[in-house]
Amino acid sequence: MKKTEITNHFNIVTSYLLIFLFTYTGLSKLMDHNTFEVTILQSPIIKHQGAIISWLIPVSELLTVVLLLLSKYRQTGLLLSLLLLTMFTAYIAYMLFFVSNLPCSCGGILKELSWSNHLLFNSFIIVLILVSLFSNTRHKLFIAINRTSRKPV
Repeated sequence: MKKTEITNHFNIVTSYLLIFLFTYTGLSKLMDHNTFEVTILQSPIIKHQGAIISWLIPVSELLTVVLLLLSKYRQTGLLLSLLLLTMFTAYIAYMLFFVSNLPCSCGGILKELSWSNHLLFNSFIIVLILVSLFSNTRHKLFIAINRTSRKPV
């Protein structure tokens, strides 16, 4: 198997993992929106924007899913995934270090994770996204250089 094929498979698997993750989390937040909003309102750092954030997060997650599903916009979906997960991971880290009462509205499998394990899980997913983004960017840069130089690949 060629290196580009392996990279392509890795990027597709990463995208499908993110599609599953964001579909699951986005829909669960919308299906039990009241619980999610109440939990957001308990957070000391985002409670003042809780009503807006409680809708913005699941809608952003589902928008990310749509972008990841469309190959033309997959790169944008990966970037949005990176942004969402980085912000959420920073939020988890802040809460772990500075807040004693940790509210949680996670459902299903994610509810079984401790806050520390959730931080590790998110960090792992962020690494996958970065590898996928870097491999896509490097490949496209190579093609662009060759197109500009007009030399056959």
